[in-house]
Amino acid sequence: MRAEPVSAVKKMDPADDLDSMVYVIDDDEAMRIALVDLLHSIGLGAQAFASCREFSACHKEDVPSCLILDVRLHGETGLAFQDELVKTGIRMPIIFMTGYGDVAMSVKAMKAGAVDFLPKPFREQDMLDAVTNALTCDSERLAAQRALAALRASYASLSPREQQVMLYVVDGLMNKEIASELNLSEITVKIHRAQVMRKMAARSVADLVRMTAALGIETPKGKPAWETWDAQENY
Repeated sequence: MRAEPVSAVKKMDPADDLDSMVYVIDDDEAMRIALVDLLHSIGLGAQAFASCREFSACHKEDVPSCLILDVRLHGETGLAFQDELVKTGIRMPIIFMTGYGDVAMSVKAMKAGAVDFLPKPFREQDMLDAVTNALTCDSERLAAQRALAALRASYASLSPREQQVMLYVVDGLMNKEIASELNLSEITVKIHRAQVMRKMAARSVADLVRMTAALGIETPKGKPAWETWDAQENY
């Protein structure tokens, strides 16, 4: 690939409507330029950094992302930085590249969450395939993260009494039994139950069980919701 001065590497305008972002950390300037050019050639946003510190200081786009990380950098190692990212809660998929890799190193990286480990020199298509896979994984992770955030917001919108009713419903109690437990009329329980179904956008009790399990909430019987789910409709 044709090498260019770093200043000539295309920078993505923050105002651009990015669908994804690939971050590159390598202390080899020629490799950084080559990778950014390769990624831009298929329309991907890309930012390159000479060190892990530079990457840590940059703004991270809220889009599906992945990190292409060299195992050996001046004064630091990619594997150690991988551990640091995990500890700080940064979960984007990592593609390692190295000219010195061995089986033990690649196994350690994969166990810690890396999605691929490419020895240098690598084929451009191998890198593009790895990036495509990594971005797909991160897209799924972000979708699940946002779905959970929306679910938590829905649960928080319930009144304390509605939350109580919801958990008794998840436990499998009938309206009459819930009314007895909470010292309410059966009609009042029906009203609360209808509100729960509406606010949680649940179509069935099985939906509520699944949602409660995702939220990690224990039911009044003292069981995690997923144990209750196993005993009810499975879908």
